[in-house]
Amino acid sequence: MRVSTDCQGFVVTYIRVQTRNEARDRDGGGCHRERELRSQNDNNLTIARQRVDTPWQQLPQHGAMGYTSYRPPFRIRRRFYTVALLVAACLVARYATAQNTPLISGGVGFITITNGGNTTYLPVLSPLLAAPIGSHLLVESRATLIESFFPKGGGQAGYTSAPFLNLTFLQGDYLATPHLTIVGGEFLTPFGTYNERLSPIWIGNFADGPLILPLGTMGTDSSVGGMLRGSAVSTQKFSIDYAAYFSATSTNPQFNAERSSGGRAAIFFPNAGVEIGTSYGRLLQGTHENFSGFHVWWEPADSPFKLRSEYAHGPHSQGYWVETDYRLSRFGGPDSAIGRLEPIFRMQQTFRNSPDPSDSLPSADTQRADFGLDYHLPHEVRINTSYSRQFSSAGNRNVWETGIVYRFLFPTWKGK
Repeated sequence: MRVSTDCQGFVVTYIRVQTRNEARDRDGGGCHRERELRSQNDNNLTIARQRVDTPWQQLPQHGAMGYTSYRPPFRIRRRFYTVALLVAACLVARYATAQNTPLISGGVGFITITNGGNTTYLPVLSPLLAAPIGSHLLVESRATLIESFFPKGGGQAGYTSAPFLNLTFLQGDYLATPHLTIVGGEFLTPFGTYNERLSPIWIGNFADGPLILPLGTMGTDSSVGGMLRGSAVSTQKFSIDYAAYFSATSTNPQFNAERSSGGRAAIFFPNAGVEIGTSYGRLLQGTHENFSGFHVWWEPADSPFKLRSEYAHGPHSQGYWVETDYRLSRFGGPDSAIGRLEPIFRMQQTFRNSPDPSDSLPSADTQRADFGLDYHLPHEVRINTSYSRQFSSAGNRNVWETGIVYRFLFPTWKGK
């Protein structure tokens, strides 16, 4: 698969296109579902930010929201292999129990990116399967299907296209205790917040992710191995959640991962609506490297205001991003013409400590300001628009992005 130069930033961050378990909840159309989601394995801020994939009464664990990084091209037979894995998981769940009905959710959208006068068009489909097996086991899987249309380049007129199909993750979750969930398979690396919470097309405010996104996710964004996660302590005043993982090396195109270990821990104060967390990762193959970071989220109760921030440090670069948005739902209600608007702003910087083309960050110190305006239509449809201005010694540039996204949810078959 060849990816256009104008599309690469999107492919590196957005075709990392979906995130697992802790995806952020949107205001439009989903607030009534928040009350249905109550997991003892996640803190309250994670729950409040999560877009529920299924009614909580039907699943022992909430649906995953994953996202993937760009991976090498693969043959048509591997596409059938991906589909076969999803179908197999669904059939196992069907015959294992008739009480828990697997559900398919996800998003479909059409994105345009204009970079330096060149426009790329990206139709996207991202389905998620959440298949419960009994009361303690959940099989989760997500796939990403994208067809990229971009200018031919090299002085040639017209457009060319390239397909992208990938299995984002495939994992099994075992709810061992109210404070522990054991995860096995391919899962999203729990470093920072964006990789697991904000990258699905129906969740994130911007089509592309932050510049520091590759730091700590080992260049693949996913791991193949095992993970322990849950809520260590939960009281009315605070709660502490954790995630710790180990990943083996895998060069399979559908299960690409580096040998690494790490995790994340966070404390949440429900009265203030504040979460403070830290992350650590260590690459255990080739040149061993350490990654660290922290995040701060603030979402006041009964307010449409949200602020999220994250910092990450690697051996060759570091950076941060701060994002805030305010749904204008207080002006006539969330269903009014003004109340459906959501202004967004994100500021981010990266700092290059030493040359390293493998970390996917800009080669020079970079500042970027992103201005967005989303509009929430009925029936889980959202229109996204944004303008970004990037400043760097390697060259300044403007980026325009537009898109329309639809969130879907339906059962695989009629349950009993």
